[in-house]
Amino acid sequence: MTTFANINELVTAEENGKMREYTWMKTPSQTTTARLWFDLALSPGNPAPKYYFDAPPLIAKAIAQSTDGGIYHGANVSPSTKYLRKILAFTATATALPMKMELLDYLLYYPSIDDSTTDPQVLDNTVTLPRYTDGKGVQVIAVSVAGRTGGQSFFFTYTNSDGVAGRTSQTITQNSSTAIGVILNNTINNNISAVAFCGLQSGDTGIRSIESVTMLGADVGLFSLVLVKPIASTLIRGIDAPVEIDYYIHKNELPIIQDDAFLNFICLPNGTLAATALIGDLKCVWS
Repeated sequence: MTTFANINELVTAEENGKMREYTWMKTPSQTTTARLWFDLALSPGNPAPKYYFDAPPLIAKAIAQSTDGGIYHGANVSPSTKYLRKILAFTATATALPMKMELLDYLLYYPSIDDSTTDPQVLDNTVTLPRYTDGKGVQVIAVSVAGRTGGQSFFFTYTNSDGVAGRTSQTITQNSSTAIGVILNNTINNNISAVAFCGLQSGDTGIRSIESVTMLGADVGLFSLVLVKPIASTLIRGIDAPVEIDYYIHKNELPIIQDDAFLNFICLPNGTLAATALIGDLKCVWS
């Protein structure tokens, strides 16, 4: 939803300097698997990688641009509201294409959940959501930070966006990819590779916090659960031209970017991302 009544108001805001445009580049070194979602936040480039094992295990840690980086979108603009105007994305390497990409605001993560124990792992929620505090629309990705054999399942209990605690996620079967940064809650074998986010209990559309995680079978490896707010999506089709989406013109909407948001992409490659340079820019405007 946008506060710009028409294109003239939008253009006037840009002419008055209420607009910034920033470039980004990611160069994954990991050998990824086709049709498994991957978290580009852990890849080298600009911005620098963000690792989900840089905090004590199982203790919630908030993420923000001011402390952790992410794709830069400019300074805070409150009391104005900042919007995403445009995303451009391009690669000259065809191996992973076509490739869907989702721009997320990364909010909070629970580090180093242990695959090797079947005891419930209780999470510390002293730190709470820094943005989207009501949990509406907030989703969960499970990101591998140490490889596993694969095939084991887990579930977590959580508080939903209505403030109801003790909700139970769907049972999530881990894939066997050893790539650091793979989103392990999607697998090829059961045909749910198009799903990046962990399934919640029926009727729930958002989450405020996670209380515990239980492995249903022991494995090796570690993963982190990351609470994210989806912002926008794009698709790199081929190497012949950059893909540019103007959200006002092409989508008739301008997604909101909250102050101090940590922005980055997850992606769904059709081949390995190793040695693939992903390049683009992001344009913001505020009212």
